[in-house]
Amino acid sequence: MEATRDLQECMVLDHVNYVYGEGTAYEKHALRDINLVIGKGEFIGLIGHTGSGKSTLVQHLNGLIAPTSGHIYYRGNDICAAGFNKKELRSKVGLVFQYPEHQLFETTVVKDVAFGPKNMGLPQLEIDMRTFAALKEAGVSEELYDASPFELSGGQKRRVAIAGVLAMQPDILILDEPTAGLDPRGRDEILDRIAQIHAEGNRTVILVSHSMEDVAKYASRLIVMKEGSVFCDGTPKDVFEAYKELEKIGLAAPQVTYLSEALRRAGVDLPQNATTLLEARELLLADWKGGRR
Repeated sequence: MEATRDLQECMVLDHVNYVYGEGTAYEKHALRDINLVIGKGEFIGLIGHTGSGKSTLVQHLNGLIAPTSGHIYYRGNDICAAGFNKKELRSKVGLVFQYPEHQLFETTVVKDVAFGPKNMGLPQLEIDMRTFAALKEAGVSEELYDASPFELSGGQKRRVAIAGVLAMQPDILILDEPTAGLDPRGRDEILDRIAQIHAEGNRTVILVSHSMEDVAKYASRLIVMKEGSVFCDGTPKDVFEAYKELEKIGLAAPQVTYLSEALRRAGVDLPQNATTLLEARELLLADWKGGRR
């Protein structure tokens, strides 16, 4: 992580621990000594097995859960301090839950997306501007604006849920397994839209996922969780180069990384392992052209 980042534009986790059911027979240490700096404009992939602490961690970021010990700072302010405005925090650190259709409850798509800005007490003109801008940014078709959210397809519901968070104009957008239950086409459409939102809005995006291929393609930084701790933190290339370490905790690199390694062992002069199919193609073309010279 870069030491030169402006902490006023970051979220900082300082020795964060969280224990479920502390002092009871069901006590479980869900987070263990988490130390992270989340920079403005980053696209972070958060990966790990079920139960590794991913969802617990992201729920700390917008104050849904308070740490048992340690501190979390947003724009330099301790979000756990007495008097800190959690309502404002949740408008700036937006969280789209796994199966976000459970976040939908209004009678029409427009009303659902407008709920957040309306709850902020904004003027009607500002509510309308935010609502329609968010619907457009999330890629929701105009023909769905007056439809019931409960009549939409799974992918459409995800887009509406994302729009509802975007209408709050968050600095940080967190998506917890946003493609769960979608078919491959729906998954790709949602992830491409998230990538576009990141590129155009200069927001920090945190994508929680089980898919190594997804995080390799979209994220510029990966945080791997293991039993409530940060197992590793780096670029996709750095993390997947150490694929044998991932295998020790039951994870794996994208398939293309193993293909690259096999090609290198077979004598193909690749300077590094690829993490995406596009990167593998470029490396193979470069090797082929070099061999012709």
